[in-house]
Amino acid sequence: MKRKQKKTIKQKKTRKTSDLKAKITKNNKFDLEGKIIGTGKSYAFFEPDDKSGDIFIGEDDLRGAIHGDRVIVRRISHEKGNGEGRVVKIIERTKEYFVGLIKNGYCLPIERGMPKSIAVIPSDSVDYDEDDRVVARLLPDPAFCIVTERLGKEGITDVDILSIIRSYQLPEKFPHYVMDAADAIPSKVLEEEKEGREDFTDNLVITIDGEHSKDFDDAISVRRNEYGFELDVHIADVAHYVKMDGKIDKEALKRATSVYFADRVIPMLPEKLSNGICSLNEGVERLTLSVCMKIDTEGNVYDYKICEGVIKSKARMTYEKVASILDGNEELCKIYEFLLPMLKDADELATILKNKRLAKGSVEFDITETEFDFDKDKNVVGIHPLKRLVSHGIIEEFMLMANETVARKFAIQKAPFVYRVHETPPPEKVHALNEFLQSLGVKFVQEPEPEDYAKLLSETEDNLKGVVSRVALRSMSKADYRPDCKGHFGLAKKFYCHFTSPIRRYPDLAIHRIIKDALHGNSLSIYKDRVKNISIISSEREKIAEEAERKVDDLLKAKFMADKIGNEYDGTVSGVTDRGVFVELDNSVEGMVKAESMDGNFVYNEKLMTLSCGTVRYRIGDRVRIKVESITGDKIAFVFVKGE
Repeated sequence: MKRKQKKTIKQKKTRKTSDLKAKITKNNKFDLEGKIIGTGKSYAFFEPDDKSGDIFIGEDDLRGAIHGDRVIVRRISHEKGNGEGRVVKIIERTKEYFVGLIKNGYCLPIERGMPKSIAVIPSDSVDYDEDDRVVARLLPDPAFCIVTERLGKEGITDVDILSIIRSYQLPEKFPHYVMDAADAIPSKVLEEEKEGREDFTDNLVITIDGEHSKDFDDAISVRRNEYGFELDVHIADVAHYVKMDGKIDKEALKRATSVYFADRVIPMLPEKLSNGICSLNEGVERLTLSVCMKIDTEGNVYDYKICEGVIKSKARMTYEKVASILDGNEELCKIYEFLLPMLKDADELATILKNKRLAKGSVEFDITETEFDFDKDKNVVGIHPLKRLVSHGIIEEFMLMANETVARKFAIQKAPFVYRVHETPPPEKVHALNEFLQSLGVKFVQEPEPEDYAKLLSETEDNLKGVVSRVALRSMSKADYRPDCKGHFGLAKKFYCHFTSPIRRYPDLAIHRIIKDALHGNSLSIYKDRVKNISIISSEREKIAEEAERKVDDLLKAKFMADKIGNEYDGTVSGVTDRGVFVELDNSVEGMVKAESMDGNFVYNEKLMTLSCGTVRYRIGDRVRIKVESITGDKIAFVFVKGE
């Protein structure tokens, strides 16, 4: 739901007290429970649990409530929109700590939905200075706080990243009792642990990961047979070491995911596990949960088994090395001659699997990832799109197949499970997409299947591909975790789960336990309620991690552009709103050209997603030339170059 800014705040403040009291009394039985959605300004919105529509809450009517708080709100007016309300009770304060900047005895929160300034109660426990970024604790009266941690001077990259980490309450350190439990785990595979497992240690098994990766939770092996191929996907058996409801497990569920920033990782598991005994390192024995599939030459899995195994990786390969080998690099081909046949078979099999997936309607969006280059002082010295290699595609196809195979087995058995679900696009978003496409002369359907999206992207003219791809992507639902198998629309798969990354994702670890109990003939009834809770927590934590990662990326991009104010660049319009035009440069840096900086009276058309003034019109996908005007925090302001 789009939240509209209230434009009559001053009118509300002049309302007679007698009228206000009368309305409160009249609506007393209509009190609603829900949460506050902060706007970063003096007002906020109230999102009721009954989904009846957001209610505007003015500054005076917040009564100390801040973004995220669970509250009871009383409707005090039905004027405009869904009306106005007043907080009558704060049920639960969801934020106790916040990050802010010290200024003249006040702490100025950097986070959304907080008061603009909060008075600091002096304390001897933490030293801090003017213009310091700090962590502070809200007192029962949110007008006051106490500083609990000094982060450092604003503007220092490490301090600014720490501020984001703290503001999202991402735990960097593990509790001592978790570390003690991890230290008690053996550093190598014991002989007794291998009993009853499939022995893959003599097989040609390798890992393929990024050059700087330190945790390897998947390994592959490919062989030809008379019908096509045999593909073994070996995944680290984290569940063997992390026992359900143990100290490590409870902490892992709280985190639910590792968080990956450009310059650091906040792991789900302690390093003793993530980089040690659970990591499928080269040349050492490791325990796995393995999916061994037989696949014909058309990409169909005609036989498979899931088992507990033991492997010994024969090579720690990188995406870059594998791509160079497949491209015929003579030096690398000589060094890795023993891998050449398998890598060529892997490339051929991955191509077969991808072609089959695309033929079924899997949607291929061109999503660009960003890579940062740092100097020795951790300053950003370069930004460029991540180059997608053939080796990325090989691992992606193999993991997709393993995930689908596992999900299918347990969905058919109707066992308690955690699925990765991507639902059909909402009708209202499809309708908006259709209206936009009609303005381009492009036809689309009202109730699309995955193949309709795939066809749309493949058949659109080259000059429109960029804009159509961007808008079509925005019409999609957000994938999340569910205890029910609802399929994955984007991948055009009826069955899908996350099985292949138990070191960094809790849902994968949870279903590993289910699989292992099923293999040993144990009852799965204990998971019936657990999978619901795991799905909810994992979806919430994933969203928080993605927001924090995006925030750090935006910050680093802004810092990279700080010395480029006044420079001109070519870019692509990536978004259009009534406030202005977002432009993405070719290096993935995005900034905004505010409407007020444009010459003329521009009008926003929400249906067509355009901002126009006479003969000048901006829409998503347009190529434009901009000049960097200013940078504030992680926000970059552009202006259009006149005459362009």
